[in-house]
Amino acid sequence: MADLRIALMGAGAIGREHAGLIGAQPGVVLAGIADVSEEGRRYAESIGVPYFTDYNVMLDTLRPDGAIVALPNTMHVAAGLACIARGIASLVEKPIADTVQAARVLVDASEASGVAVLTGHHRRHSPDIREARRAVRDGVLGDLVAVNGMWLSDKPDSYFAADWRRQPGGGPLLINLIHEIDCLRFICGEIDSVRAFTSNAVRGFAVEDTASVILRFESGALGTFMISDAVASPYTWDLSSGQALYFPHQPEDCYYFGGRKASLAVPSMNLWRHATDDGNWQVPFVRQHLQTDGSRTYVNQLKHFMEVIQGKAAPVVTARDGMMTLAATLAVDKAAREDRTVTLAEMIA
Repeated sequence: MADLRIALMGAGAIGREHAGLIGAQPGVVLAGIADVSEEGRRYAESIGVPYFTDYNVMLDTLRPDGAIVALPNTMHVAAGLACIARGIASLVEKPIADTVQAARVLVDASEASGVAVLTGHHRRHSPDIREARRAVRDGVLGDLVAVNGMWLSDKPDSYFAADWRRQPGGGPLLINLIHEIDCLRFICGEIDSVRAFTSNAVRGFAVEDTASVILRFESGALGTFMISDAVASPYTWDLSSGQALYFPHQPEDCYYFGGRKASLAVPSMNLWRHATDDGNWQVPFVRQHLQTDGSRTYVNQLKHFMEVIQGKAAPVVTARDGMMTLAATLAVDKAAREDRTVTLAEMIA
């Protein structure tokens, strides 16, 4: 069979990661790059790939089998619609859009046309996240009761040289928490409502540096999440999982799932339960390690996208899924700003 041809929209940091992954994966080739910058042109030339300044021209010229959208957030919907109009399956980087209303336009177009859109929430393809979902959904933990998670990292001062990262929307809520929200939705089910507090006490920027979040899931389970980009710690999935492309591996845990029968720590995958069903807090626990397949999340995502392009699989993260994760993340921001409980029904109404 001929190699699948994938076009890339956007040659920034994330776009180049996709380009490198495509270059290393058998059965697929990078057909072309669309980017408006001089750096993008030079990058395309350096790897010998056709370069375009207009992604519409690229799509019409190359007629690729699939396309990856790694453009600024505000351009995701327009680029996704351009792919749908041409019957081209796309992988749209997270967030799927900058607003829920914009995301709904892409959701409706994808569902009405049947042209697949895969949202780029890569962690759903990670073996630890997949195994955690299986354990929860298969009842290994019993009824889920409580969830706790952390993303505590120390971004350098140079990270904030870009002015937009010091303004509302440039903080850890909309950049980092969206990954956590998607993981929790994937593993635990839909979120019903949220409460949150935010603080900018560390840097004093207009944007938050720290937030605490309370979540109520539709199942009745409750969750808490602490996030900060001003804490020196290994308690982030990026570091603790060993799956990230450009972070050191620091073995630790960042998610804890508590059920009536057992509790699970991720990504160590240590499961704690009593030796007998009638055990209680005065009875010793037994530790079991849940095995994963050792695969790589970004490679898995690309392989899955190849199957989506070929019509062999439905997207693990559909456009609608991407919209729901965006809505839940924006609900956290709204809850903190307005100091009240915000429901997901309100966000997607």
